[in-house]
Amino acid sequence: MTATHLAGGLSRRSFLGFLAVGAGVVGVPSLLTACTSGPVSSAQGGGAVSSGVLPTYVPVEYVKPDFPSVNGSTAGYAAIPDELVTAFATPPGSGGTYTAMTPLWSAIPKTSGNPYFDSVNAAMGATVEFQISDGNTYGDKLAAVLASAKDVPDWVCVPTWNFPPRFSQAVDALFEDLTPYLSGDNVKKYKNLANIPTDAWRYGVFNDKLYGLPFPGELVHLATFYRADMLKELGITEQPKDADELIELAKELTDPGKKRWGSADQWITANMMFAVPPEKGWKLADDGSLVSRIESEEYRAALDWQARLYKSGAVHPTAVADKPEEMKPLFEAGEILVVNDGVGGWHESLGRVLPSNPAFDPRPFDPIAHDGGTPRVWKGAPADMFSFLKKTDDKAQIEELLAAADFLASPFGTTEFQLVNFGLEGEHYEIDGDGLPQATDAAASEVAPSYIFLVDPPKVNAQVQYPGYVEAYCTWMAAASEYVEEPLFYGMQITEPAQFASLATPFEDLEKDIARGRKTMKDLDEAIATWSSSGGEELRAFYQDILDKK
Repeated sequence: MTATHLAGGLSRRSFLGFLAVGAGVVGVPSLLTACTSGPVSSAQGGGAVSSGVLPTYVPVEYVKPDFPSVNGSTAGYAAIPDELVTAFATPPGSGGTYTAMTPLWSAIPKTSGNPYFDSVNAAMGATVEFQISDGNTYGDKLAAVLASAKDVPDWVCVPTWNFPPRFSQAVDALFEDLTPYLSGDNVKKYKNLANIPTDAWRYGVFNDKLYGLPFPGELVHLATFYRADMLKELGITEQPKDADELIELAKELTDPGKKRWGSADQWITANMMFAVPPEKGWKLADDGSLVSRIESEEYRAALDWQARLYKSGAVHPTAVADKPEEMKPLFEAGEILVVNDGVGGWHESLGRVLPSNPAFDPRPFDPIAHDGGTPRVWKGAPADMFSFLKKTDDKAQIEELLAAADFLASPFGTTEFQLVNFGLEGEHYEIDGDGLPQATDAAASEVAPSYIFLVDPPKVNAQVQYPGYVEAYCTWMAAASEYVEEPLFYGMQITEPAQFASLATPFEDLEKDIARGRKTMKDLDEAIATWSSSGGEELRAFYQDILDKK
C-alpha cells in the first residue's frame, strides 16, 4: 500500500476488502483486487454544511447486537438471529420501472429473467433494471455517461475514486437535490434511511445540498496486525507501548535462518503512531496557520522512525524490494509477523488460512502512540461510495426511488437485508450449522452485489463462523474509538484545482528512498522547498479560504 491509503477515505482496493466486514456478500472479490490510488474528493472548493441540510439521525434496532456500537464503532452479533424481522409489511414501491448504473468486480450476471433480481424488485415494489459495468473500468464508463447528459440512468452509483473533474457542476446539472426530501425530520418518512449515521450523509453533500445516498463505512479503517499465535509460541504476550518498542519487537522476532522477519513495510503504521495528518491533509499550527502534511513535524518523525526500522534489519527482504502485494501471503505463511492492513483483511485471512492452519490467529495491536502517551486515531471517511438520482420534475418518481432506497437500507436482522444480500433461501443459499447463508451453485451466476451499491445500511459484523472473531473485532474497534479524532477538513468534499494535481507526486518515491537509506532528510527539505515554490503556497491559500468559510 502507498500513503494514499492514509486518507480518511478508502481506495478501490481497500473498499473491496472492506465489503467483507459485514454479514457477507455473495460475489464480492477479495482485498487483493488490483490497487488504485487513493479516493478523489469532490466539490470544487468545498465548504461547510449549513444547519438543517443533513437528515435527522433516528436509530432503529430490529435485532439487538451482542456487541453494541461505541462512539460509532461497528456493532457485532455473536450469533445469527433464529428469527428475522420483516421491516416492510407490504412493498413500499408504486410499481415504477427505473434504470440503474453500478460497478461490479466479479462476473456480471444476466439481469433479465434472473430470479434474484426479480425477487428483490417484487419485494421492493419497483423494478430496477441494472446496467452493470466492470468495476476496474467503471470510471471511464461513468465519465462518458455523465458527459453525455441525456443518457444518464435514473439511479447512478459513483464511488469517490471515480468522481470526474468538475463533479460539483455535474451534480447540480444532472442529479436531484434530495435536501427537500431528506433534510432534518423529512427523513423520518424513510425509517431505514434515518438509521444511517449523520457522518455518512455529510459526505453526500455538494454545494451545501444533499445529493448522495451513502454506502456507510466504519469508524476505523486500518490496523497493524501481528501473528498472535507465533508470538505466543515465542513467549511474547505484551504489545509494544511506543514506537521504539515496536522496532525492538520487530528485531526480536527476526531470525533469517528460520525464514522469519519481524516486520513488513510499516509506513501506514508509522503514520498512525505519529498521527500524521491524512493524505492531502493539513493541520493548524499554534499560531493558527495551516501546515501541510509534508511540512509537519509528525510526518518528519514518521519518516525518521521508518528509516530506523529498515536500518534495524527487521524488515523482510521482499518489503525492502517494494513488493507490497506479497506482504499478506508472507504474513499468512509466517515469514512476516507484523503487517499493516485494512480491517476487512482480518476476516479474509482467517478464511484463507484456518483450513490448513487451525492455530492461525492474526490480531490487531491496540492503537499505539509514538511516545507511549495517548494515541490519536483519525476518523475514517464514513462513506466512499454514493448513488445519485437523475434530476426530474416528477416528484412522485423521486419519492418512489427513495422508498426503494429505504427498502434497500433495511439493516442486518431483517428479511429484506437477507434477500438483498443473499437472494432466495433454497435457491441461492442454504443455512449452515452456524446460521450463515452458504451460496449455492445458482448464486454464482445469478446473485451479484448490485443493490448494495445504490444504498446500504450501517455496517455490522456478523461473521460468526470463526469462534471469537466477532467479539475480538468489535471489542478492538470499540477500544480504538476512545482515541478517534476528526481531521481538520473532515466531512467536507474538496477537489483541489487541477494545477495542483501533481504537487505531492514526488513524495511517495521520496518516502520509500528515505526509508531504505537511499536519501536523507536533506532531500526532504529540498522537496518541500520545491513543493512550496511550485504551487504549495497557492494550495495553502486555497485551503485557507475554505477554512475561513467553515
